[in-house]
Amino acid sequence: MDKRLPKKFILEQKEKLEKERKRSLDQVESLKKDDPFTDPDHASDNAAIDTDVREQVGHDTIEAEIKDLERRIMDIDIALRKISRGQYGICERCKKTIPQARLKLIPEAAFDIDCEKKLRK
Repeated sequence: MDKRLPKKFILEQKEKLEKERKRSLDQVESLKKDDPFTDPDHASDNAAIDTDVREQVGHDTIEAEIKDLERRIMDIDIALRKISRGQYGICERCKKTIPQARLKLIPEAAFDIDCEKKLRK
């Protein structure tokens, strides 16, 4: 029989997830401000080719970071919904309880380690 996670642990994880969600959202906003393509003068300036290339690389890097953060925010939102439904810490594949040590490292984990490995093969 599978043991459920202690309520205190789940509440701590909820707090951690909420803080991480806010931090990630703040980071997305900060990255958007740093994007060279958001500069109103970007479209009209006649910068040298090397400047254009640097701006393009900077933009692409920021876009990739934002996509990663948005994916993490979605995973956090899913974990928070699971908490509210009493399903947090249950592997989506095998339905066993995900070990607390794993959830401490990756609070939004949806799979236990064995199932995660199988999915990545």
